[in-house]
Amino acid sequence: MARPETLYLFASCPAGVEPWLEAEIKSILPRAGVEALRGGVSVHSDAEGVMKLNLESRLAQRVLVEVIEGGYRHEDDLYALARRVDWERWITPQHTLRVDTTAHRSPLKSLNFATLRIKDAICDQLRESQGERPSVDTRAPDLPVVLHLGAERAALYVDTSGEPLFKRGWREDKGDAPLKETLAAAMLAAAGWKGTPETGGALQDPCCGSGTIAVEAAQIACGIAPGLSRRFAFERQLPFQPLRERWAQIKQEARARIHAPAVPIYASDVAFRMVDFARRNAERAGVAQYIQFNGGDALERPAPKLPEGMPGSILMNPPYGERIEVRGKAAAVRDAGGSEARDGGDDFFPRLAAHWKRAYTQHNAGWTAWLLCPDMKLPSKMRLKESRRIPMWNGPIECRMFRFDLVAGSARKQRGEDATER
Repeated sequence: MARPETLYLFASCPAGVEPWLEAEIKSILPRAGVEALRGGVSVHSDAEGVMKLNLESRLAQRVLVEVIEGGYRHEDDLYALARRVDWERWITPQHTLRVDTTAHRSPLKSLNFATLRIKDAICDQLRESQGERPSVDTRAPDLPVVLHLGAERAALYVDTSGEPLFKRGWREDKGDAPLKETLAAAMLAAAGWKGTPETGGALQDPCCGSGTIAVEAAQIACGIAPGLSRRFAFERQLPFQPLRERWAQIKQEARARIHAPAVPIYASDVAFRMVDFARRNAERAGVAQYIQFNGGDALERPAPKLPEGMPGSILMNPPYGERIEVRGKAAAVRDAGGSEARDGGDDFFPRLAAHWKRAYTQHNAGWTAWLLCPDMKLPSKMRLKESRRIPMWNGPIECRMFRFDLVAGSARKQRGEDATER
């Protein structure tokens, strides 16, 4: 039997997530060559590895296959570079394509023209060899192609994912500022939460919005592959057609691994409309029976009663910026159709910390809180000493993920590890 061809892959991710994505890929593909780079992870694997990464990765945005790389000075060099790729190996004239371009310090004045030259190269090659050219589909192409331009060198990739991987296929109900599924997974990875009593224990999100963190957590705890409910571009690309039976087998193996969770998961929100959204999303994700949903203010949410000795993790993307008004108690008035009452942001966080000290340190000394926030002065506002702060981006917003170990008494008396930033 011929040895599978080695493919050079790039799994992209937001800045700061690279170390966790590298660890995740090593667990998915233990025999692959894996290296964290800026903005993603380089992987040496094969076609089966491509399928597994798309199905199993919670942190990657896309899985790209590098098809060629080389130097360039102007657009004609890009055309010549693209003509060196055997595109007949990937698509036929009956397939559709789209080309997207990214650039970093490129000398070219028009990225649109660079994109057009790549599209022309692909179409010209197929027209010359088969008498027809593929059509362009900007929405759901069979062959999404990515051109990346550096200062002197260019690389062409085939996107095997299609829609970005944060689109799991279950979130149809959204709030005003939805958290991407990949960012929720990154928060869980950074917190070391893996859905067992030994790795984070129970989980609670008291500002759950449309339920992204809770649903991601429940799927992790149940062993549900994130891509089981969606389709991928590689399913229509020629190199993967001989592997259809293997793809069906890989998905079946993933379904066979699903199990009941070993820890409880709780989600609540002050807006009952959002709780309803979260519950419907959880139903589509197959985990609604494993999440306890409640309405209610985060400033009043009591600590769940946990099994003896089980720790608990609070994980939340708290209100900040324009969202601060929709997570305090006064927002319930607006959600009920009342006036634009606001619970001021300067008051929310110290009240939240005071509530945690009262409610989460009485019967269980094992609660840890993780908050994602762009305010670097959040610990001083909460009058809590953070034991860790991790840089993380929420779209264009630079944030920190703060860890607070909840213990009784003054924050000055807490004895935890020194806050570190990595």
